[in-house]
Amino acid sequence: MTRYAAMFDGCLARGEGAFGAFLMLGDPDRDASADYLDVLVDGGADMVEFGMPFSDPVADGPVVQAAAVRALKAGVRTADCLAMIADFRARHPEIPVGILTYANIVAARGIEAFAHELVEAGADSLLVADVPTLEAGPYSEAARAAGIDLVMIAAPNTPEPALRRIAELSSGYTYCVARNGVTGSDRGPSLRHEGLFDALARAGAPPPVLGFGIATPGHVREVIAAGAAGAISGSALVRLVGERVSPQALSSFVSELKAATRRRTQNLAFAAEKR
Repeated sequence: MTRYAAMFDGCLARGEGAFGAFLMLGDPDRDASADYLDVLVDGGADMVEFGMPFSDPVADGPVVQAAAVRALKAGVRTADCLAMIADFRARHPEIPVGILTYANIVAARGIEAFAHELVEAGADSLLVADVPTLEAGPYSEAARAAGIDLVMIAAPNTPEPALRRIAELSSGYTYCVARNGVTGSDRGPSLRHEGLFDALARAGAPPPVLGFGIATPGHVREVIAAGAAGAISGSALVRLVGERVSPQALSSFVSELKAATRRRTQNLAFAAEKR
């Protein structure tokens, strides 16, 4: 059983949705970043997603872009990120670790080589934000050969043929965008996702986890009530790191967001359908 499957099963047994926490690797510098990454787990995150700093993150809003700039200015590069992932995995052997990056970084090292490097570092999944479904075949093949899940993005306006490709090519979970646009906590989610969840279920896709605009416990409750298997918060957490709050303050905020995932067990059926 994969770490994602075990995590979703555990949430199902507890009558909760999954809570995922995103931070940028190396923000604001490598040493401080390691402390912030650890407190995501201390705060109760069920899964974590780490960004690799990149100069042109087209899917990200200004908060996450600023985090990437801070990490790059601190000298953090891809090799440093791989080492940070390995260090995190050694400290936290059970929690699922996802990596969000862009095609330029993957291409620079080679798709197959990069997938193997992530596995060796201890990552569970890879999401390449700027690769559409029609171009995702080689990434899926490389991920499966290496033994890592390829996570893909779906939206309410994604056509059914693309959703079927997502189901065929991806595993772990499906990253569902909660609203139009880029990442950011300036606007909350727009929750008209029932049709998307139904279509993903028909296609046999991995469990839907919503991100983009998830910034408050109320947002998390809305996402879980709408039928998602989980919610991911990024910009709201990254903003706190940019403000250099204490790790304890970040942990407390994560705890508040996680507490909002409690819901009726029957609404978690999707999470148990595909592993």
